[in-house]
Amino acid sequence: MREKSILTRILDFVYSKSKQPVLLKDLLVASIQHSNGLEADSTRLGFRLKLTRAYFVYIGIVLFFLVPLSLLTHKVLANIDSHISILGAMIITALIFMGFNYFIDFLKTSMTKQSIQKAWSLHFPYFSYKEYSSKINSIFQQALREEVPKRDLQKYILDRVSTL
Repeated sequence: MREKSILTRILDFVYSKSKQPVLLKDLLVASIQHSNGLEADSTRLGFRLKLTRAYFVYIGIVLFFLVPLSLLTHKVLANIDSHISILGAMIITALIFMGFNYFIDFLKTSMTKQSIQKAWSLHFPYFSYKEYSSKINSIFQQALREEVPKRDLQKYILDRVSTL
């Protein structure tokens, strides 16, 4: 059995995932958006954030770093001017609240990548995502320009990839 990484465990805990497979066109649109650095639509990829669980994980991570830091700096901060401690507390509080947005963004990007790769292995089992994603993305964009019907899309893409 394959060991799950900490990130995978966190993603499984924080997101609810659909049991339905991702549709081919949704996969290709999300792949293009992800490769262009845009935010892919999570509902098309079949996952949804459980915000309360994300807060719990983030609080755990913050406490993991903040408690030892507080224990190390308590004696020094207790002996200096209280105004410096108050300013430090304000800055740390602001950083914690700002950090949550970065944390959620990191989780969504990681989950998007994981969902795209899983759907990719379903629709294109013989073509690795790392090697063929940019090629298939350009073929899909060409198919959109040529207005290829949705039912012929997979055949169109596979025919073009086989000639590469």
